[in-house]
Amino acid sequence: MSVAFVPDWLRGKAEVNQETIQRLLEENDQLIRCIVEYQNKGRANECVQYQHVLHRNLIYLATIADANPTSASKAM
Repeated sequence: MSVAFVPDWLRGKAEVNQETIQRLLEENDQLIRCIVEYQNKGRANECVQYQHVLHRNLIYLATIADANPTSASKAM
């Protein structure tokens, strides 16, 4: 299960650190590989669930990035 799926009682309380972000990035890599594999086999309908998880992860990462504008400005 994706690390982005957090129970309601934990939402907003989890510490976002580099390890969590790295795990999400690695999970996204695996999801993309799986989606591509299914599509190459002509089984696009079966990759929809992975696309949903990938989308949720990307939205979560974007939310973290938006909440930390100083991190983005340091990278520039």
